Amino acid sequence: MSDVAAIERLVEKHRALKKEIARVIVGQDLVIDQILWSIYTGGHSLLIGVPGLAKTLMVNTIAQTLGLDFKRIQFTPDLMPSDILGSEVLDQNRNFIFVKGPVFANIILADEINRTPPKTQAALLEAMQERAVTITGKQYKLDQPYFVLATQNPIEQEGTYPLPEAQLDRFMFAIELKYPSVEEEITVVQTTTDDRTTEVRTLFQADEILEVQHLIRRIPVPDNVVRYAVELVHKTRPGQPGASELVNQYLDWGAGPRASQNLVLAAKAHAAVDGRFSPDIADVQAVAMGILRHRILRNYKAEAEGISDEDIIGQLL
Repeated sequence: MSDVAAIERLVEKHRALKKEIARVIVGQDLVIDQILWSIYTGGHSLLIGVPGLAKTLMVNTIAQTLGLDFKRIQFTPDLMPSDILGSEVLDQNRNFIFVKGPVFANIILADEINRTPPKTQAALLEAMQERAVTITGKQYKLDQPYFVLATQNPIEQEGTYPLPEAQLDRFMFAIELKYPSVEEEITVVQTTTDDRTTEVRTLFQADEILEVQHLIRRIPVPDNVVRYAVELVHKTRPGQPGASELVNQYLDWGAGPRASQNLVLAAKAHAAVDGRFSPDIADVQAVAMGILRHRILRNYKAEAEGISDEDIIGQLL
């Protein structure tokens, strides 16, 4: 199959996927798009929203429609790295055998990831970057495709541990879930307070997703689009040439090179699901907020004056 035909097929499959997910999840169209863009490019996503916005149900539904093995890990203050990765135990013959932890699945839901200490949070670093885990000096490869979809509660900060910058940077998107509209919430209440259950169909297989990831990487990108993405990221770095007065005044830290890579990859996915065979600057702008918001660090002055990450990124765009 040619790449042109493959993109046309992806457009059809993406529409069918969105329609199937919508049978369970009401609204949240952009949120679902961002999760799917990250999956099409092999990235991870961090979902930020108050309790009750169906973050867990959304991830579970997407896993079902993609035909992938799904594991949920509830992050708690007493969770240990071995509870995630697995550990070696003695068998009946007194030989050590490795018992795999829940990290060995295609889609990992790291639920309330900021409720566990940094030592346990760091257990996911190698899995997210290398798609492997190392136990007692031996490396175990994870099944492909592999995605971490983490949720984080923006309130109830007592008893939480902020994610370190190195881990935040490994998430392609930081996705903010908003409250539903009145009409959407009426639909949610009507569909969740009766005795009906909704089953979703599986529309993808693991090998098809891997093919999509290779397809996205083969999409050509014009030089001016790459330059725009890189210059946009450079503009977030205070004290650097090209940084605006707003950035120098309100940011302590800007985005790193991984942000530039993710901007281009996500722009490719954004163009592909729209049926276009090459991204333009508008595609970069469409994905920029979710890719940059968790990679810039505001200073105390910004917080005191009520300047948000979205305000700063919006000015840069």
